[in-house]
Amino acid sequence: MRFLILFLFSSIALQAQDLRAYQIYDKNGEEISFAEMTKELEEADVMLFGELHNNPVCHWLQYELTAALYESDSNLVLGAEMFEADNQDELNLYLMDSIDAKALDTLARLWSNYDTDYKGLVDFAKNNHLPFIATNVPRRYASQVFKQGVESLDTLADSIKAWMAPLPFPYDGSLPGYKAMMEMMEGHGGENFPKAQAIKDATMAHFIVLHLPEDGIFIHYNGDYHSKDFEGINWYLKEYADDLKVKTISTQLQNEVSPLDSINAGHADYTLVIDAQMTTSY
Repeated sequence: MRFLILFLFSSIALQAQDLRAYQIYDKNGEEISFAEMTKELEEADVMLFGELHNNPVCHWLQYELTAALYESDSNLVLGAEMFEADNQDELNLYLMDSIDAKALDTLARLWSNYDTDYKGLVDFAKNNHLPFIATNVPRRYASQVFKQGVESLDTLADSIKAWMAPLPFPYDGSLPGYKAMMEMMEGHGGENFPKAQAIKDATMAHFIVLHLPEDGIFIHYNGDYHSKDFEGINWYLKEYADDLKVKTISTQLQNEVSPLDSINAGHADYTLVIDAQMTTSY
């Protein structure tokens, strides 16, 4: 009996020691290590890291993956959904150390969680003299598409159009992601709602292609829905430069990080599963 009690306590202790905050899976749903994934990503031209904006494990792994890829290939360009194209000048000034963090916060439209979740990546670029590209369309023009339609963009000045994908941009409303958005809105806003999403996806892809490093990797950080199921940014990258080797990471939450739930499988080249109990940054 004493042996049985000791065995049970030992089993519980071992399970407690095996607590994992995350697990990575490959495209086939097999567990893969961070080092193995990093090695495979060295062959990519573009890496789309689909994050959950408020998840600290995402942001920690984004930093660690960026640092690891920099060690193996210092020819990197970083870019993010969280910065809009009309703030590129301000971002460049910070990267060149011409303004400080306080001035950047004053001059640019930074997300509320910038300090906790994105500043580390920007500072990594700054400290290692890497470009950091503001890839997203200014939000007021995505809002304009939703309210007035894509055609309303035609009246904008050329200087403003330079902050977005070339017009007219390709659009496929039959893509599952955009169809799901239509269904979610139950027809309100018509096709303008998914097209407002599409102008973001197209613009991010446009600026990625525009700033591709030669013999290097463009690492892009974006919300998971912008690249999940190989749609969104990924679809536009194929439209603009179909010979690119693009790799995607999708982030999913589970109560247990292993095994991979079938509903979370197959959305990307790599699936990052994070314990659903993980605290959030907001």
